[in-house]
Amino acid sequence: MSQTHESLPSTGGKASSFTRDSVRGASCPQADRNLALVLGGGGAAGNAWQIGVIAGLAEAGLDLTQAADLVVGTSAGATAAAHVRSGIPAAELLASVLSERVQPAGRGRESGPSLPMATVFERMRVIGAAATSAAELHRAMGAFGLESDSVLAAAAEQRRAMVASRLPRTDWPDRPMIVVALEAHTGELAVFDRDSGVDLVDAITAATALPGVVPTHSINGIRYINGGVRSADNADLAAGYANVLVLSPFSERSGPLPDGQFEGLRRFPGADLASQVETLRGQGSRVAVITPDADSRAAMGANQMDPATRIPAARAGFAQGEREAVSVMFC
Repeated sequence: MSQTHESLPSTGGKASSFTRDSVRGASCPQADRNLALVLGGGGAAGNAWQIGVIAGLAEAGLDLTQAADLVVGTSAGATAAAHVRSGIPAAELLASVLSERVQPAGRGRESGPSLPMATVFERMRVIGAAATSAAELHRAMGAFGLESDSVLAAAAEQRRAMVASRLPRTDWPDRPMIVVALEAHTGELAVFDRDSGVDLVDAITAATALPGVVPTHSINGIRYINGGVRSADNADLAAGYANVLVLSPFSERSGPLPDGQFEGLRRFPGADLASQVETLRGQGSRVAVITPDADSRAAMGANQMDPATRIPAARAGFAQGEREAVSVMFC
């Protein structure tokens, strides 16, 4: 069944702690604000699925590597954003995923010191249950990340090198792209782009630093955590664009999850995708959302952090992208 929800209701050296107005105003003249592509978090499987969808859409005539005037990347979507903005054709991006060495099933963790995933998920549940506001949740998750650094920090340099090795280029693209992180000590939004003065590798390392799983990332003495703590998609950062397409591997899931799959962080009003889409539409944007259909969900498996899911997820995403294209032809 199609998962395109056309009727879905509803911040130098430190990051420049941009307001939403400054994010959309710096690089894109109003006349050019046509299409924003939002790439949400979703682990190894979600990243590959997004590349597949983008290649499928391109095959059907909507080439987002060329058409997107802004790309917003959160967590695994930040790495996908760097690929979309690399200048590499969508078909080649997909071919690169499909040519990856097949990983043994279940090898879902990066090498280096780690905490048991059951411990991480339980701590996240406790933090979510105790939080009384989004700001409190963000600060508590930042504190969890900083606390976990006592175990994980030894792998910080190794992790940055790994992030760099996964990027097709290590300099910021010329065309607008932003990636989302949070300051670990304050929980405040941090948005990185080419004008932030932050190296692209550092920006994406910060944007993908999931508390308890990998170390927080330091940029000019400030430590950052994954922007998915704020929102799985951060679609609200696309405000001001006439058309917004969201590829969301995690959001809007319904029904029972596969055994062992984490249900995700608690979302306060405004952080969930439905309310962000509703707000964007209230501001005049046309918004389409694609989430994994049944075939893509099956391909992504129970553990979306597992690299063994990447090839099947990319293939399923390509097929879904071809099917969904007619629903997202904005112009």
